[in-house]
Amino acid sequence: MSRYRRAKIDGGVFFFTVTLVDRSSDLLLRHIDRLRRIYSSAQRRYPFETIAICVLPDHLHAVWSLPPGDADFPHRWSVIKSGFTRGLAGNPPRSGSKISRRERGIWQRRYWEHAIRDDVDLERHVDYIHFNPVKHGYVSQVCDWPHSSFHRYVERGVLPPDWGGDLGTIAGTFGE
Repeated sequence: MSRYRRAKIDGGVFFFTVTLVDRSSDLLLRHIDRLRRIYSSAQRRYPFETIAICVLPDHLHAVWSLPPGDADFPHRWSVIKSGFTRGLAGNPPRSGSKISRRERGIWQRRYWEHAIRDDVDLERHVDYIHFNPVKHGYVSQVCDWPHSSFHRYVERGVLPPDWGGDLGTIAGTFGE
């Protein structure tokens, strides 16, 4: 069995991509209120700060800051993923390995995490998160996607409402 190494940085800041198995699914948006409740509940039980987040139909991106002395983001994601999955109707059939690991088959088993190195790295990842709905073609302007922390950044005066323009004007900024 493979052992995957995860960064263990107490009080670290991390970028995540968490994805559904079915990349054609819109499950996260169909059940966005459920996802928000589970996410908030996990955040209350196991505190962390959400610096940025964007929920798309089949995956989400987030940047978290963990409390000092705490590096356990895997447990937090486990609580969120299992909490979201539990009680959903129409779960797909599970293999023996999924049953033994208590997996439902909705989420990809693993997820991407990246330890944020500095302020430039943080800004680049927050921008990536906010621009992601435009990149995937769901909207033509960042401000049009409702499931993003972008709106919080605008309310706080950190970003202007027209930040990001549209795909035609700034796609090159993100290596497209």
